[in-house]
Amino acid sequence: MSIDQRITGLSGRLSGLDDRWRAAFHAVPRHLFIPERAWYHSPDGPDHLIDRSVDPDAWMDAVYSDAPIVTQLDDGATDIAEGKGAFTSSSSMPSAVAATLRPLDPYDGDEVLEIGTGTGWTAGLLAHRLGDEHVTSIEIDPAVHAVAAENLRRSGHSPRLVLGDGAVGYADGAPYDRVHVTCGVSEVPYPWIEQARPGGAIVLPWTPRRQGGYLTVLTVVGDGTAVGRFHGGVGFMPLRSQRWARPQLEGDHRRSSTSLDPRRVVRSSTGADIAVAGLLPDVYVTHADQEDGGFHLSLWSDRSDAQVHYAPDHKRVAVLQRGPRDLWDEVEAAYLRWVSWGTPSKERFGMTVTPQGQHIWLDSPQNPLG
Repeated sequence: MSIDQRITGLSGRLSGLDDRWRAAFHAVPRHLFIPERAWYHSPDGPDHLIDRSVDPDAWMDAVYSDAPIVTQLDDGATDIAEGKGAFTSSSSMPSAVAATLRPLDPYDGDEVLEIGTGTGWTAGLLAHRLGDEHVTSIEIDPAVHAVAAENLRRSGHSPRLVLGDGAVGYADGAPYDRVHVTCGVSEVPYPWIEQARPGGAIVLPWTPRRQGGYLTVLTVVGDGTAVGRFHGGVGFMPLRSQRWARPQLEGDHRRSSTSLDPRRVVRSSTGADIAVAGLLPDVYVTHADQEDGGFHLSLWSDRSDAQVHYAPDHKRVAVLQRGPRDLWDEVEAAYLRWVSWGTPSKERFGMTVTPQGQHIWLDSPQNPLG
């Protein structure tokens, strides 16, 4: 299969794109932004290394599949061939890239600030759509920044590339009509609101302190606030300054039990997930199924943690809690509060960002969770 056929096939599989975005995906081919060796998240089998010098066809097949490709581990400290460690830079799956670009809905001449250059592919797509002079992309990692610049040069595009912390934006180019964020964000940095025009949009993957996140579109009101709603599920690497850091706690756990199945808390509804995250924004949540049919939920905050274990052969669920807070009790209460509201769906929730921070609301910005 020729490269052109691969490019056409990929762009044709991306749903909901207008003709101009589809043309951008065709004109800015992904393979120009993938290194010779990278770690492939295969949708059909185990993750594995792809190496263009060893198997160029397999490399190209991976590049033009709808899958993420990790390009850096542990901020460059670990060889990509290891496939283990923290994933710190990647080329996101094309369908996720398309999903974040669609709601930008830019006009000709719009100025866009991109947070997180990564490989440079999305910056190239933006530059093709709007022109190099209308795109500013900021990247915190010097090595990633340098590689992206070379990738973009090969693609024939030269947007403004800035080496710096995306959390503070780039005030020298403000105001922007659109802010496009390519990393997971739990707390929306206020400089993004300050640097956007009234009526401007900020498209970001809101990633509360749990597994997964939600595409979020905020509109800048012009009074120092931004307001918007949640859309489809997305998963992106976190903004560097908002990476999870699990505390090392000491001391014995307090033992108790619950009749609430923890699987309901994390799987019953995306509405429940947003409600719990909105009510308990500083609580981290991870969970995993176990081979024996069990399920384990882990919670933590700055000075407290909890372990909740469901076993299919027990009526009650074991709970261990430690620190000044009873985190499972708080999460259980937040979940049941969502139930008492009538189990509202994700579409009924939204977010407002102000100079004082952000809050989640139900049905109306005038009805914040609390």
